[in-house]
Amino acid sequence: MAWIMLVTAGLFEVVWAFSMKQSEGFTKLVPTVVTIVGMLISFALLALSMRTLPLGTAYTIWTGIGAVGAFIAGIVFLGEQWNLTRACAALLILSGLILMKLSSSH
Repeated sequence: MAWIMLVTAGLFEVVWAFSMKQSEGFTKLVPTVVTIVGMLISFALLALSMRTLPLGTAYTIWTGIGAVGAFIAGIVFLGEQWNLTRACAALLILSGLILMKLSSSH
């Protein structure tokens, strides 16, 4: 259950990061509210997952999902630049997440 909460927390990190961009510096109400709610859910689920998962594992997975997810969302929804170097960087992050999961005893 902790892993499900952690992955969900990471997905909500993508949501709040994306909506923060859409809020244009917190000048648009709806994206600002989505950002705040997304942050609260993300942090709460991260905290709950840390009841059983080690800090280093949980935090690494959470930030990695957020980083790679935001990278993908930026390309797909915002037309941000895609190139081989950025894709390799995202792949390295993803590889680190997989290794972190495989090395966890939980």
